[in-house]
Amino acid sequence: MTIKKKILKALAGEVLDTPPIWMMRQAGRYLPEYRETRAQAGDFLSLCYNSDLAAEVTLQPIRRYGFDAAILFADILLLPQALGADLWFVTGEGPRLSTINSTDDLKLLKPVDEIHDTLRPVYETVRILSKELPEETTLIGFAGAPWTVATYMIAGRGTPDQKPAHDLKDNNILAFENLIEILTKATIKYLSAQIDAGVEVVKIFDSWAGSLKGDDFYKYALEPTKKIVMELKAKYPKVPIIAFPRQAGDYYKGFLKSTGADCLAIDDSISSAWAAKYLQKDGCIQGNLNSSHMVSGGQNMIDEIETIVSDLSQGPHIFNLGHGITPEANPDYVALMIETIRNFKRS
Repeated sequence: MTIKKKILKALAGEVLDTPPIWMMRQAGRYLPEYRETRAQAGDFLSLCYNSDLAAEVTLQPIRRYGFDAAILFADILLLPQALGADLWFVTGEGPRLSTINSTDDLKLLKPVDEIHDTLRPVYETVRILSKELPEETTLIGFAGAPWTVATYMIAGRGTPDQKPAHDLKDNNILAFENLIEILTKATIKYLSAQIDAGVEVVKIFDSWAGSLKGDDFYKYALEPTKKIVMELKAKYPKVPIIAFPRQAGDYYKGFLKSTGADCLAIDDSISSAWAAKYLQKDGCIQGNLNSSHMVSGGQNMIDEIETIVSDLSQGPHIFNLGHGITPEANPDYVALMIETIRNFKRS
């Protein structure tokens, strides 16, 4: 069967004249239409669990920009909530959760098989999008990687250095590894249900992978991702998987082959030239424009876009940011980014 969608072509290893484009957090606060819909929902979690409104904000950047992919509007912390953790958001500060700091705390979590009771609205959002997205647009589902989700569950919030998670790992390895195992199993079930509902690609976000070093990186970033990929590939061999171990640095090398993922998303702490030399030989690369360019714009942004497209033009490439777009971004610069990529002529 001939692959028609551009992102699916790149994920299958095809080198395209122009890379397909989407952005992390492309449905978000930088768009006035998103802010209006969120106000209608009342708060962030209500928006995530209102299938019609979550589908609407997923569709907004597709209507405005014609991205090659839509990413399901949800949050990585819906999974711990589905496992029984308390979750709420503090305006201007971010998420808060009840904490896991012992094996006794783990006993308070629900069985993994029960996560779907909470997450059914997310699956319904996927079904709506499968019907309403343009036929050329790929639908991407996602989950947080076990390590990253664990850091929030252990600390009860985001932290700059993930110290509470490192402390639990160092002082109570049994509780820590049991949590990682629970999250690995739950993530497999969560992504499987998204695929069953209609997503065509899944992405595993390990936003805090960079704080793991040495054996810890392999045990708690690479190995859980490998388990998730293996289980999903056994059930859904044709569904591509994007892995994003953010700020992995040299640990990016070999990550794609070791995990079995189809595409390696990279952040902007490494250069596109380095990625082309050391990473792209293993498969598709996604990235990696610094999201600050969506705020500043200008010729510097255009030059950097052209450098990335040129550097990664000899292998499969999906253009994206190195991290999520920020609320301060200018929607006009997003349009300019897309225009620059689609009009760029390789020398």
